[in-house]
Amino acid sequence: MQQSPPGASLPQPNQIANDNARGLAWMFFSVVTASAMSVAVRFVADDLDSRMVVTLRAGVTTLILLALLPLIWRKLRFTSPRDHLVRGALIGVSTHMGFYTIANLPLATSTVLFFTAPIFATILAAVFQGERVGPRRWGAVIAGFLGALVILRPGINSLEPAMLTALTSSLLFACALSMSRRVARADGPLSAFASSVVVTLVISLPLALPVWKIPETTSVWIGAAILVICGAARNVGDIQAYRYADAGLLAPITYLRLVLIGGAGYFMFGEVIDTYTAAGATLIIASTLYIAHRARIAAGKA
Repeated sequence: MQQSPPGASLPQPNQIANDNARGLAWMFFSVVTASAMSVAVRFVADDLDSRMVVTLRAGVTTLILLALLPLIWRKLRFTSPRDHLVRGALIGVSTHMGFYTIANLPLATSTVLFFTAPIFATILAAVFQGERVGPRRWGAVIAGFLGALVILRPGINSLEPAMLTALTSSLLFACALSMSRRVARADGPLSAFASSVVVTLVISLPLALPVWKIPETTSVWIGAAILVICGAARNVGDIQAYRYADAGLLAPITYLRLVLIGGAGYFMFGEVIDTYTAAGATLIIASTLYIAHRARIAAGKA
């Protein structure tokens, strides 16, 4: 390994062996809760600005962590504060861009564009970790970006800002995921989760001040509660999944989100997947599945 992204300075204890079955179970949990969170974001965003939605989620979650502090403080460790801060900032900015996307695009379209994260992760591994990426995987990366272009259709339709924030959110989330396994192994998933929540809140407060608004209806509060619970659960699921299993093995199950979220978009918001989104989704999903397949082969040869 020649170069590593932020997080490489953390120690790499070997006390946690790979447990693929447990990792897949956690990823399935993450998929279900992430899908519920996306639907809740879309529902709440009809009443609140997306910046306020992120702040509300981070603020309530932080209050819960503070209430539980007497029970959990012995489990909190921050071996490398810099890495927790960098990872938390990546997650915070990615969340803002992701929530803005969900609030302004059809749910299925936003979800498909979020699936470009593994494509970005492959590029990051090649650039920062010195991982050898062969011509087949580079071909899959190009195919994935072509799928994104099919959805974006630059020069044909006016490019919506929410489409660009979706891709940027995916890039930042890929950067955060590249740190998650090492941070969780060094300090535990609870510490990784807590630091990301607190850093997200610090980033969010100044952004939310111009649009500050407290929910006024019971339905919005219920949606916000689902958002907070599922958002926290999804983060824990992600951390635990990548803690126990390799990313290449986990990738295929994440595409269940498109089924769950696409169905919710159709039945709850009357959204229909258009031909361009379906074609782009096919390219993106095929490319990321192939990337995962080649990554497993490479890991087996290592």
